[in-house]
Amino acid sequence: MTGITIDRKRLYYVGNLSIFMIGLGFAVRANIASNLQAEIYDKIDLANSAAMLGEALGATFTGFALTLLFGSALVDLIGMKRMLLLSALGYIAGAFGLLAASMMDVGATVETLVLVSLLLTGLGWGAVEAASNPMVAALYPEEKTHRLNILHAWWPAGIVVGGLLGVAISGFGLSWKLNMLVLMVPAVALVWLVASSTFPVTERVAAGVSYGDMFLELLRRPMFWVFWGCMYLTAAAELAPGQWVNISLSNIVGMQGILLLVYVSALMFVGRHFAGPIVARISSVGLMFVSCLAAGIGLYLLSMASSPSLAFAAATVWGLGVCWMWPTMLAIVAERYPRGGAMAMGLMGFAGGMSIQFVLPMMGSIFDSAKAEAAGGADKLATLAPDALQEAIRYASVESFQSVAIVPLLLLPVFGVIWLFDRRNGGQQAEVKTSSNTNAD
Repeated sequence: MTGITIDRKRLYYVGNLSIFMIGLGFAVRANIASNLQAEIYDKIDLANSAAMLGEALGATFTGFALTLLFGSALVDLIGMKRMLLLSALGYIAGAFGLLAASMMDVGATVETLVLVSLLLTGLGWGAVEAASNPMVAALYPEEKTHRLNILHAWWPAGIVVGGLLGVAISGFGLSWKLNMLVLMVPAVALVWLVASSTFPVTERVAAGVSYGDMFLELLRRPMFWVFWGCMYLTAAAELAPGQWVNISLSNIVGMQGILLLVYVSALMFVGRHFAGPIVARISSVGLMFVSCLAAGIGLYLLSMASSPSLAFAAATVWGLGVCWMWPTMLAIVAERYPRGGAMAMGLMGFAGGMSIQFVLPMMGSIFDSAKAEAAGGADKLATLAPDALQEAIRYASVESFQSVAIVPLLLLPVFGVIWLFDRRNGGQQAEVKTSSNTNAD
C-alpha cells in the first residue's frame, strides 16, 4: 500500500513501549524466580529444584527463539501491527496463567501451567523483536546502530521499573503475585497504541527484494553465519546471568540480587544512548570486542564478590560490557545484510534465545551439582543445618557464575580479526536499501 504517511515519531514510541514491556517481563521473572523455586519446585524435588527452575525460565527463551525464527519470516506477510498485537496478548495470557498456577495445589498440572505461561511470555517477547527491530531499521536506515541501541535502551528501563516495583512489593510485605499484574499494564497500553497506528513495510519489501533473494542473500554470505554464531555467546554473557542474578547474588553477598540487576540496567539505559558516537570512533565490531572483554572480566569478578560494595563494582564492569551487545549485534547484520530483511535480524534473535535455553538449565545443573558436592551428596541436602545449607548454596552460586565468565572471552579473537580486516579496508560502510517511508501494511 502506498500514499499513506507514516508517523515515524509515534512508531518509535510504540517500539520503545514494546521493548519496555519485554524488559519489565525480564525483571518480573527475576523477581518471582525464587518464589517459584520455594513454593513449587522445592516441593516437587528439592535436590533438583534449581535445574527445574532453569528449565522453566528457559521455556521463555524457547518461545522467544521460535517466534523470532518463524515470525521474522512471516512479519512481511501478516504485518508489524498484527505481530505486535500478538506480543501484547502473549504477555497478558502468560501473566494470567502464572497467577492461576500460584493459586493451585502443587503438582504436575501446576508445573505444566507454569511452563506454558512462561512460554507464552516468550512468544510475546519474540513477536516484539520480530516486529520492532525491522521497523526501526526501516524508519531510520541512515543510523541503524544508534537508533537500535536507543530502542533497546528501553529494555533496561523496563528492568529498572520492574525490579524496583518488585523490591517495593517485597518490602511492603505484599504478595509476590502482584508482579504479574504489573506485567499486564504496558501490554494493555501497547494494544491500544498499536491498534491505532499505521506501520511501514520492512526494508527488504521496500527495496523490492523477493523472498527467494532474501534467503539467497543469507546463504551466499558466509560472514553472516559467523555473526550468527557469535550471537549465541554474546546473548549467553548478557541474558543468562541477568535472569539468574537474584538467586545467585542473594546467596553470594547477602543482598537482593534484583537491586544489582536494577543498577546494571540503569547503566545500560544511559550507555545505549551513546552508542552512536562510540561506533563512529571504533566501529560496531570494535565496540563488540571491547564489550566482550569487559563482560568476561565482570562476570568473573561477580563470582568472586564477597560484599555488596564489591558486587556493585564488579557489576559495573559487567554492565558496561554487556550494555551494547544485543542491539549492536542486530545493527551489524542490519548494516551489512539489508537484503536479508527481517529474516536476518530474526535469525540473530533466534540464536540469542536458543543460547539462553541451553545456558540457563546448564547454570541450574551446575548450581545443583555444586550444592550437592558441598553437602557431601544430594541425599544429605535435606539433613543439613540451616547455616551449612546456606554455605552450600553460596558455593553453588559462585560456581554457576564462574561457568559463564569464559563465554564472552571466546569471542575476542573473532571480533578482533574482523575489526582489523575492516580497518585495513577503510572501515565497514553500512549498506542502505531504502525507498519512501510512505509504505504501510
